Amino acid sequence: MMNDDDFYTNQRIREEWHQNLSQDDAHRSGIQFARRVRLARVVGLGALFFPIAGMLVTHFHSGGWWLALVGWAFVWPHLAWQLSCRSPAPHQSEIQHLKIDAVIAGVWIGLMGINVLPTAALVMMVGMNMMGAGGCRLFLAGVVMTFASALMTLALTGRVVTFAPDALEGWLTLPILVLYPMLFAWLSHRTAMRLLEHKRRLELMSTRDGMTGVYNRRHWETLLRNEFDHCRRSHRVATILLIDIDHFKSINDTWGHDVGDEAIIAITRQIQMTLRAGDHIGRFGGDEFAVIMSGTPAESAIAAMSRVHERLENMSLPGAPNERLRISVGVAPWGTQFGHYREWLKAADVALYKAKNAGRGRTEVAA
Repeated sequence: MMNDDDFYTNQRIREEWHQNLSQDDAHRSGIQFARRVRLARVVGLGALFFPIAGMLVTHFHSGGWWLALVGWAFVWPHLAWQLSCRSPAPHQSEIQHLKIDAVIAGVWIGLMGINVLPTAALVMMVGMNMMGAGGCRLFLAGVVMTFASALMTLALTGRVVTFAPDALEGWLTLPILVLYPMLFAWLSHRTAMRLLEHKRRLELMSTRDGMTGVYNRRHWETLLRNEFDHCRRSHRVATILLIDIDHFKSINDTWGHDVGDEAIIAITRQIQMTLRAGDHIGRFGGDEFAVIMSGTPAESAIAAMSRVHERLENMSLPGAPNERLRISVGVAPWGTQFGHYREWLKAADVALYKAKNAGRGRTEVAA
């Protein structure tokens, strides 16, 4: 009945868990990452079109540069998204696209003669995307690629480094320097909220029984260990119960597993309605439940179970109206004779078998 202390931390269990992780989860996560980058890229490149276009106007560059700018600002974000969606590894594909962003940003920086404000906007956009996607390592790689590309463009085009921005380019760049960090912060907030919700769901899945919603055995035993430690330190009153559905195999064999599931859920609801909100109910297995009643003496626990017995007498299952549910209950109050929480649990187990051997449908207390 009882687990070994290290059962759930066993290396074999961890390895099986990792082996069973679905590859679909990694693909879905990569698509979500690409979608976030797409929004940032669409907004960032669309806004950067204007200061770079201002530079093309003031410096009378050829039409080929205009075509390249339009493609980079308005076509590339959607092309990158489509390529990531069709890739077997969307996350890695999007990382490569971010590196392409860094290289192309360097081309525009070089073409503008490392004009201060547009250069700052481009480096900010590339740097924030890189930092958000891969941390300092990817950020540094992106900065190196950007400035290497800028220096190469300067050498190939013969542009002169000016640094000082033209008035038109400066005014067109300022909104980007203000608004893009706000967009990035909003995207980061959305991601953080989703991760928080995902973590909450995982915690719920790791502690709850999927059918009944009560605690699973692993988490219930953790709560029992904590309760045992509290009782031992403060000598407070507490009682645990082990509950077994009588003749559950017969119900399954006669009416089918659907009715068996109905029985488990019905008994869970009756226990929940009878006990207090602070009592910890766990499902140990197919037809066995366990309860921790903090601050409750054995007499009160027995009285609560008597009410459950009475309610079950008048309850029928929708799939088996003539079937009457009964439970056997073992009760074990905490005592100083228990040196380990498993000894406390064993006492409740012995009381449960005593109830079964005495005819079932009853509650027995550990001696």
